[in-house]
Amino acid sequence: MKKVFLISSFAFFFCALPVFSGSAAARIYVDIDSPTFQLISIAICDFNNKTAGAKTPAESGIAVSDYVRKDLSLTGIFNILNNKSFLEDKDSNPAVPENIRFADWAAIGADYLLRGKMTQNDKGFMVECRLYDVTRGEILFDKKYNAEINKLKTVSRAIASDILLALINDEGDFGTRIAFVSKKGLKSDIYSINYDGSELKNITNHQSIIMTPRWSPDGNFLAFTSFKGGRPEIYIRNLKNGTERKVASFDGLNLCGSFSPDSKKLLLTLSKEGNEEIYVLETDTLNLKRLTNNYSIDVSPAWSPDGKKIAFVSNRAGSPQIYTMDADGNNVKRITYEGNYNTSPSWSPRGNRIAYEGLTNDRYQIFSIDAEGNNSTQLTSDASNNESPSWSPSGRQIVYVSRKSSNSKINIINSNGSNPRVLNENSYKMIMPAWSPRFK
Repeated sequence: MKKVFLISSFAFFFCALPVFSGSAAARIYVDIDSPTFQLISIAICDFNNKTAGAKTPAESGIAVSDYVRKDLSLTGIFNILNNKSFLEDKDSNPAVPENIRFADWAAIGADYLLRGKMTQNDKGFMVECRLYDVTRGEILFDKKYNAEINKLKTVSRAIASDILLALINDEGDFGTRIAFVSKKGLKSDIYSINYDGSELKNITNHQSIIMTPRWSPDGNFLAFTSFKGGRPEIYIRNLKNGTERKVASFDGLNLCGSFSPDSKKLLLTLSKEGNEEIYVLETDTLNLKRLTNNYSIDVSPAWSPDGKKIAFVSNRAGSPQIYTMDADGNNVKRITYEGNYNTSPSWSPRGNRIAYEGLTNDRYQIFSIDAEGNNSTQLTSDASNNESPSWSPSGRQIVYVSRKSSNSKINIINSNGSNPRVLNENSYKMIMPAWSPRFK
């Protein structure tokens, strides 16, 4: 099978702030990037629930602990131990740590233990929880969260983020969204969905060919290419007020690339001078600067997280390959040599890897390579066509589209290719996912 190169390129507002925070004397982070990393085994007790004249269910504490389990499972780095394996009394009152028999938790394979309780009334609730290092028998954090009664999921997400901060020094990707294009025949629009697969929302209503949605790093804007006017033009949508602005409508192709790290510039592919070349556009002034000048096709530009480099695709060597260049267009360097079709580069927020799709054994698969062009790794290898990778803000996960026959899925994997999960599946064709930044 073969794509046409041109077409593929074208083609707590809740008051849930910790009111008390304590930490262990020594902080040792788990190295989840180590080749020998094994899933972090954690035991999460059901939270006790105490009511004070509340009309809400007494199971709310258990609901919070269940949500924490679900949130942590999404990260792909935890082994959530089954409650049925617990040897110790399941009373999870965190106020009496001296009663914890750490040997019992170690015996079932727990590296860490979370215990908590909830106190609630008709107006709201407070969750107290402690995270323990089972091996050391130490408290890693001791926190309280106050919130309105309908904010159980928000509190659980805050707890899960605090667990990640305590263990790997990163808050994770909770609260982020993935934008993608949903196609129904020749009509398409951009949708977005939560990291956990909930709250599918429609963003645009163009009912035309739409391509390459790109979030601004500040989370305020979404840029994309649309045929709404009968030909490819580039729009920027203000996500706060819903207004759209057309920023590129030159003769020929107008293809959207990524925003600069400061959200003030946008990379474009334009053919207004007869050949597909890469440009940079200042989004406020609409000043335009050309970056490439080559007789071949240059497309799909993506900025590095520090703004100093740009990855892009060019067929200047005879087939589509990934290249990098300085932000001013100088020092062009080819970084992919394996395979004769490599495209859709996406730069990790951590700056060390570039994900891309490559053709192998008549299927498109997801790969990653370091920024110097070394250590290429194939991340997917199934019988589907896996395309259009985009990194999570943490740089620890990648979203991509998986297509097989008429079936279309949006999948997420860990950055090493492990722990694949389906984020969304639909009979309609879904393409070009883009992971949002962490919203401020």
